[in-house]
Amino acid sequence: MPDAVDQHTRRPLISGNWKMHLNHFEAIQTVQRLAYLVGKEELEPVDVSIHPPFTDIRSVQTVIDADKLGFALGAQHCHWEEKGPYTGEVSPAFLAKLGVDYVIVGHSERRELFGETDEMVAKKVAAIQQFGMTPIVCVGETLAERELGETESKVIGQLDAALAGRNAEQVAALVVAYEPIWAIGTGRTATSEDAQGVCAAIRARVAETAGRDAADQVRVQYGGSVKAANIAELMAQRDIDGALVGGASLDPDEFARICKLGA
Repeated sequence: MPDAVDQHTRRPLISGNWKMHLNHFEAIQTVQRLAYLVGKEELEPVDVSIHPPFTDIRSVQTVIDADKLGFALGAQHCHWEEKGPYTGEVSPAFLAKLGVDYVIVGHSERRELFGETDEMVAKKVAAIQQFGMTPIVCVGETLAERELGETESKVIGQLDAALAGRNAEQVAALVVAYEPIWAIGTGRTATSEDAQGVCAAIRARVAETAGRDAADQVRVQYGGSVKAANIAELMAQRDIDGALVGGASLDPDEFARICKLGA
């Protein structure tokens, strides 16, 4: 295994995943409140992406553009084809036209509830990058897998599948989010040391498959009951470059604190 990558200098990325919450009126109010709480100067050391439901994306994009806010626009999901007979799906080309910067791929809820496979994730990663956006690739284990000591094998297997066919430059441009399934929405969080261990394993695997430069550039987030009370401790870890925030991102006051403490 390659030596550990030197202490990171990667720019942090804090991503708010609103899941199936907030209609477009509520989304506008939430992003405006967040902008009031987090000044542009406070966003200078950190990237913040907002991932609303599909019906909200245009409204949020209009607010971000009109008010020149410092937030990046994100999506929660997409199909891998540009167009076709895929009722209910959304093309990555459509998202790119809306100015979307980041797209979440392989979230545990997509995998567990909607049958998204590693093969699908790999196709989506390629399509998202093809249209100039950045995938946030989610990997993580169940509680049963954790208790059996299978965390690393599960996470690395998902990572390998997502990186298949990607060159070193494409891998370096990715974001990988380690989100232990047992910690999502449960109030339970991996200890900062445990989270660091898995994130370090992710970076080491990237170094093995795509080279040291790619490993030093790829950003690795932690997701799973992230809140203001634990973000600073998580971000202090060597290989954690940001957070994928679920429920706490719906509260602009709490999410603002996370963005400031995660910078």
